[in-house]
Amino acid sequence: MDRHFPGRVEDYTTASLVLIFVNLLWILGVIWAQWGIGAVMLAGAVLNHLITRLEVYRARRAVESIRRGRNYEEA
Repeated sequence: MDRHFPGRVEDYTTASLVLIFVNLLWILGVIWAQWGIGAVMLAGAVLNHLITRLEVYRARRAVESIRRGRNYEEA
């Protein structure tokens, strides 16, 4: 039986990051227009906190995965 495995796929990381930046930019612009720069600064601080918590969560999961003897990407 002949198996045809897919080849390499394109990396869309840069396109995704640009799209996230554009969406974040217009959303923060709308917040600024509605409630002012203070609300934008608060939203930025909240996003920064959430990203930091996500980083800690992923690091903890990676350590737990290694302890179980599995590779993090497999989990």
